[in-house]
Amino acid sequence: METANQAVTIKANVKAPIEKVWKYWNDPEHVVKWNNASDDWHTPKAQNDLTVGGKFIYTMAAKDGSFSFDFAGTYSDVTPNKSLAYELEDGRKVTIAFEQDQAEVNIVETFEAENQNPIEMQRDGWQSILDNFKRYTENN
Repeated sequence: METANQAVTIKANVKAPIEKVWKYWNDPEHVVKWNNASDDWHTPKAQNDLTVGGKFIYTMAAKDGSFSFDFAGTYSDVTPNKSLAYELEDGRKVTIAFEQDQAEVNIVETFEAENQNPIEMQRDGWQSILDNFKRYTENN
């Protein structure tokens, strides 16, 4: 029996114009530079078909070569500079809202948690990736 997955929300305020935030979030050449939860992980490869029905695949790997996996999904909503929604390969749903507020963009990301790891661990991992995105975007 499937149980409903708990929705988890993370947030960040990025001091950058919405056009830059959108580009850095979605362009594979930037994704590979920020998409990791800790310094011992990286994203050596990213592909992104940013269209409704399009797919993205980000290969996430331990830098020591001990483990890697593809983080992949299919877009159900792509509203440029406003929002994204996608379904992961395991059926969990993710929504992301981008809202320009003066000199920063508020990002609100909500994902359905998986049932194998503690919610706090998942929240911390996703928040760490979002924090890396914020640092990368503000400093490049």
